[in-house]
Amino acid sequence: MLITGLTIGLLLIGIVIGYLVRQRQHRAELLAVQAKARTIIAQETEKTKQRVDQLTKKSRQATLAYQQSVKDELTEQQSDIRVREQRRQQRERLMGQATVRLDDQTEMLDERSQANRDQRQAIHLLRDQAEELTTTRNQTLAQRAGMDEDDAKQTVLNHAELDLKRDRDIEIKALNDNAVANAEKWAKDVVLSATESGPQDLPKEHMEHTVTVPNGDIRSKIIGRDGQHIRLLETLTGTDLIFVPDDNTTLFISTHDPIRREIARVALTNLVASRRISANQIETQVENAQRDVNHSLWETGEQTVSLLHVGWMHPDLMKLIGRLKYRTSYGQNVLLHSIEVAQLTGAMAARLGYNTRLARRAGLLHDLGKAIDHEVEGTHVEIGTEFAQKYGEDPIVINAIAAHHGDIEKTSPLSDLVAAADAISGARPGARSESVEDYINRLRALEQIANEQKGVSESYAIQAGRELRIMVKPHELDDQAAASLTQEVAKQIEDKLTYPGKIKVTTIRTLTAVEYVGDEKKKKKHKKKKKVANA
Repeated sequence: MLITGLTIGLLLIGIVIGYLVRQRQHRAELLAVQAKARTIIAQETEKTKQRVDQLTKKSRQATLAYQQSVKDELTEQQSDIRVREQRRQQRERLMGQATVRLDDQTEMLDERSQANRDQRQAIHLLRDQAEELTTTRNQTLAQRAGMDEDDAKQTVLNHAELDLKRDRDIEIKALNDNAVANAEKWAKDVVLSATESGPQDLPKEHMEHTVTVPNGDIRSKIIGRDGQHIRLLETLTGTDLIFVPDDNTTLFISTHDPIRREIARVALTNLVASRRISANQIETQVENAQRDVNHSLWETGEQTVSLLHVGWMHPDLMKLIGRLKYRTSYGQNVLLHSIEVAQLTGAMAARLGYNTRLARRAGLLHDLGKAIDHEVEGTHVEIGTEFAQKYGEDPIVINAIAAHHGDIEKTSPLSDLVAAADAISGARPGARSESVEDYINRLRALEQIANEQKGVSESYAIQAGRELRIMVKPHELDDQAAASLTQEVAKQIEDKLTYPGKIKVTTIRTLTAVEYVGDEKKKKKHKKKKKVANA
């Protein structure tokens, strides 16, 4: 029992001691946690204070910036108000001056009106006196000549007729002189009006001369064994088929006949698409291409005639018009050129009061001969005139075709309009183009003419050959010599070259003198002083 009580006492003591130890540990941990919490609170408080300071600073900067922008805007508005006030005052002054001028003009008009009234009264008096004199003259003629009243009237009428004829001749001469003086102005007005309201600027159509072959297998099939297939294609289409060197996928179609080229292109395109290439297939595709192209020619001609509203036209003529789609002249599509000439001619004819339908018809057919000028002997003017006569076209249309290049005399004003429209359509910017080789040669020729002159250092052809700039050596040429050089170059360009439009020649003479003063001389002086000091 004694041992048991002692054990229990020890247990109780251990429990009490353990409780006290744990309580001390808890208190120590609590103090540590509280210290850590105070540290975190202090850090967060500092961070919050810094953020508050940053936000306050940003807000203050934004407020200042906004105030500055408001001040700037107010300043700008005040400046604008001052400018408007000045303009208002200026307008008031101008209106006052205009009012004064208007009053002066009104007074002057009143004076002229009074003078005109006085002149009209004087004219009425003179007219009454003339009538009295006429009556007296008639009576005197009747008495002295022994004529009755009818004979006297006839005599007076004869005299009046002579006077009217003289006045008419004077008026006709005045009208002719006025027409001659204003003819150029009226012509410019008609041309400008027609250009603005007549043609539509259509995009250029590029006629393909090549066919793309997708791979070597198709290329081998097109050539065939020992070249049989390609020779058959050349025979049936009347063209030369050549694969472009270093490019086995491009087949070039060479021929002078654009219709044959189009037939060959359509047939080859269909063969490549079908991938079945044999002798029978080649013949079939060429026949189909011929039929499709011929139908396309007639359909294009019919659409063109319908578009321009020129009335009924023979189907053969419409087919010839369709052939113009595949014909170019100086890079300009002849069909689009003919449509443009027809629209211009119709617009000018409407302005002058002529038959617009006949004018458009003449403009459309003026280059008809170019459709087959490579197949028939003669110029395109002769061929077009012959076909127009063959299909019973109006004599005015025939004369317009034959005379639009001045080969024969123009017998109708519509012929002049067609010739003018043809010149406008061909000469307008962008209508015709030249080859890259011709373009480069023209630029080189311009620069060569300038470089051959004495005293020229460099020359540049710019603005697509529309301007030539020449740099001269300032020590060899003065200003007067530079001006003479410019005139000489312009004269040689006009004599030696063929060029579209105008070419501007600009000569630049620049003398630049440079001298350095400063740091180097100062350094030399500084070194010299230093040596003296050391000595």
